[in-house]
Amino acid sequence: MTVFAMSVFDATVIYEGNELFKGQGAAKGWAEKVARELDTDITVEKFGTGWVLRGEVDGVERRWGILGQRLKRLD
Repeated sequence: MTVFAMSVFDATVIYEGNELFKGQGAAKGWAEKVARELDTDITVEKFGTGWVLRGEVDGVERRWGILGQRLKRLD
C-alpha cells in the first residue's frame, strides 16, 4: 500500500485553511515513510501553528499536510 493512501490518525491543527500535523514527532514519523516511498530526503518544518513535510520531488520543492486523514500536497 502506498503511504499516500494510509490513514493519518495523528493529532492535527488548522492553520490558514490547511490541516497540519500538531506535533513535530508525528510529522517526522510520516516524513520517514514518505522518504522511503519516494526515495528522497523529506524533512519537517514549522508552518504557522503546525508542522508540514517538505522535500524535493522531480526537481520541484513540495510540502504536504493532511486532508481527510490522508497526506495532501499543499503546493
